[in-house]
Amino acid sequence: MRSRFTRLASVILTCQCIAGCGTIGPRTMSRDQFDYTAAVSDSWKRQMLLNLVKLRYNDAPTFLEVSSIISQYSVETSLSLGATWDAILPGNSQSLGATGRYTDRPTITYSPLRGEEFTRSLMTPIPPASLCSIIQAGWPVDRVFLMCVQSVNGLDNGTSMMALSRQGNPDFYRLIAALRRIQQAGGVSIRVQKKDNRTATIMVFQSGADGSIKDDVNLVQTLLGMSPGTSEYELVYGRLPTSPNEVAILSRSMLQILLEIGSGVDVPQADLDEGRVMPVLVQTTAEQTRPEILVHSGARAPNDAFVAVKYRGQRFWIDDRDPRSKGMLSFLMILFSLAETGGPSRAPLVTIPAG
Repeated sequence: MRSRFTRLASVILTCQCIAGCGTIGPRTMSRDQFDYTAAVSDSWKRQMLLNLVKLRYNDAPTFLEVSSIISQYSVETSLSLGATWDAILPGNSQSLGATGRYTDRPTITYSPLRGEEFTRSLMTPIPPASLCSIIQAGWPVDRVFLMCVQSVNGLDNGTSMMALSRQGNPDFYRLIAALRRIQQAGGVSIRVQKKDNRTATIMVFQSGADGSIKDDVNLVQTLLGMSPGTSEYELVYGRLPTSPNEVAILSRSMLQILLEIGSGVDVPQADLDEGRVMPVLVQTTAEQTRPEILVHSGARAPNDAFVAVKYRGQRFWIDDRDPRSKGMLSFLMILFSLAETGGPSRAPLVTIPAG
């Protein structure tokens, strides 16, 4: 009899320990944080690629942001114990029962980006000061200018957009190549200062202690028609400068950038032959022998593709072994945020009640 009570007491104690365990909240935070971050990042990459493909087919882009994520967990347990014995008649019995239920109910809210504010920000050129801040942060100046700038002091970049298709000025590519060499040598910097009751962005060129980039600095000054006797020039928006101490940058809007990048999407030959998509201008300049973001198409995408989407029954993807395209897609996503296309701050709100 004593052994039966001992076993029964052990079972009861074990069940109490199970029921008294801590909440599941702390254990889910680390997992959910990284899982939802990865899911939002992957969906944003796929959405950006899909819109590039849609623009290639003259389809209107659509952006849908994740405005909130609410994930609620619940754990329910119940235990039942029973024991009978008879001191006179032989025979006794014990019973033990347990049930448990785990529930995960995520609720994700999507908000379409639309309206006057979104359209205006999508079509507003990116300020030259913002582009130079990106360059100052370490992004290659030649890649930034090829994607985001239409002209510098009248030197035109090439474009493949159907309405404006034209070859670029060879001096434009000489310019950005020289700027890249200056950037690699640490010979260019940006300074923001007050000037005539306004904020001015100043670009500063330095030849370096050993003068290794002096020729490149002189080349930039010559190509842009800048005053050779100074090393500081004010950045302004426009096609042409109003003085020799200005650098006029005609930057592109986010919509122009998307159209430009989308024009380089590879499409099936059958769609070109049937007129479903327009051919793009064939660039002869060596600097534009390949698109900024190389998007492949086919019946199936590789399993290890960096990002892949389906459109019109075809697969479009970016190769994971193409670091340039991967980097420029990430840069494009940063530009989209920089253009403030979503209006006020709309970071996804993640709420995870766990009990």
